[in-house]
Amino acid sequence: MSKQIIINVTGLETRVALLEKGELVELFIETPREKGVVGNIYKGKVEKVLPGMQASFVDIGLERNAFLFVSDIQREREELERMAEDAEESSGRGGRRRRPWVKSKVEELVREGEEILLQVTKEPTETKGARITTHISIPGRYLVLMPNFQRIGVSRKIDKVEERKRLRQVLNGMKPRGLGFIIRTAARGIGEREIRQDLDSILSVWKRIQKRRNFQPGPILLHEDLDLPLRVIRDLFSPEVKKVVLDSASIFDQAREYYRHWIAFRGRRREDPLELYRGKAPIFDHYGIEAEIERAIKRRVWLKSGGYLVIDEAEALTTIDVNTGKYVGKRNVEETILKTNLEAAREIAKQLRLRNIGGIIIVDFIDMEKENHRNRVYNLFREVLRADRSKVNILRISEFGLVEMTRERTRRSLTHTIGEPCLYCEGSGFIKSLVTISHEIYREVQREASSLPAKKITIHVHPDVAELLKGEERHILEEIKERFKRKVALKARPELHREEFQIT
Repeated sequence: MSKQIIINVTGLETRVALLEKGELVELFIETPREKGVVGNIYKGKVEKVLPGMQASFVDIGLERNAFLFVSDIQREREELERMAEDAEESSGRGGRRRRPWVKSKVEELVREGEEILLQVTKEPTETKGARITTHISIPGRYLVLMPNFQRIGVSRKIDKVEERKRLRQVLNGMKPRGLGFIIRTAARGIGEREIRQDLDSILSVWKRIQKRRNFQPGPILLHEDLDLPLRVIRDLFSPEVKKVVLDSASIFDQAREYYRHWIAFRGRRREDPLELYRGKAPIFDHYGIEAEIERAIKRRVWLKSGGYLVIDEAEALTTIDVNTGKYVGKRNVEETILKTNLEAAREIAKQLRLRNIGGIIIVDFIDMEKENHRNRVYNLFREVLRADRSKVNILRISEFGLVEMTRERTRRSLTHTIGEPCLYCEGSGFIKSLVTISHEIYREVQREASSLPAKKITIHVHPDVAELLKGEERHILEEIKERFKRKVALKARPELHREEFQIT
């Protein structure tokens, strides 16, 4: 699949778009004020231990204290052990019997006032601090250093047994004792020299972290991950990426140096994919990305057939509703529903990546009576979700047409990155109707009439409410005049919130 990476850099923000077959599928945004902290390594100070929640608050120098769950000390280690065992089985050495892991309590693992080494795994949100772990990982181009993990794991996407065995042998012959590594998918086919180069680079980072840790008190930032453009090139670049286009000359020079040092490996003759954009139009306009972003924050997403999705993000979960819309089909209702659901499955997988929706997700497909139709939609949905780099768990379609799934959340969704709760509805998605506001005005006059000595009442309202009270709801003003024996003046004030009014 042909891919492109488009990088837009200004003094205000950096945006990176990943295109697949010319369509926007992932978007990353970072500003100097809200720079991402996932991957950063800190020396933190435990502020409070919460036995009742089996967690602790840790000061790492950010606005809010970070949150350390006991599971981020134990279960992550279990996962690393399992990855190593999987690697051993794939290498033909046979698996070992898995040792049961004895769970500890958080109060046994950390103490208030203690300084510990931590890494951010999830960005802070508007209401929560960053999520952190004590298990450090330092990614390179081909390797990930795991200081607390003493084995070698291999990416599951490297599926050939011979290649997995070769890479393990290469790394095993050069890695220091007492340190563990995960071999990344990008290492497939890479030679010993490139792996050695990546290893030396990661080890130098780890040595700097240890040195600062030993001589500087916490809370302090010990290691900051690469800036967004280089980080995306490191993590997303593959042979499928045909072009990386940047509109900043200085970042272009940095990216070219990084590419030539780490990615243009083994002397392979390949045209340099990096390109400096020199067009007059903004780069995202030139590639049609701005229009895609505008569509990506809308609640309704239209399908090519005429059906549509309705995507609602709440604090705890996201719901996605599938509708046939304008699509009426050509044969029968079951075929119409099946075609809409199949198209929706592809679009939902794309929207989850593009909007970076994480957490619990409920998809309400249109009800399908035939079991084989439900199976076709479910199998397609699972297949298209494989392109997602985030970890996804999905359950089968229920008899009500619902799919329950979870998607790993490491950073804020696109909606929350470029938007904020509506000042009118405060994020509820609704504001009071004009008729409701008109009736509230009447009730307020009823409450205050006895305390208003003047013979004239002036009602200050938003222009939309004023228009309604002069038109369809003018009987409300007549009722006020009749019942309370007052003259009534209506004054439209554009600066008022639509739900706000004043009576004088």
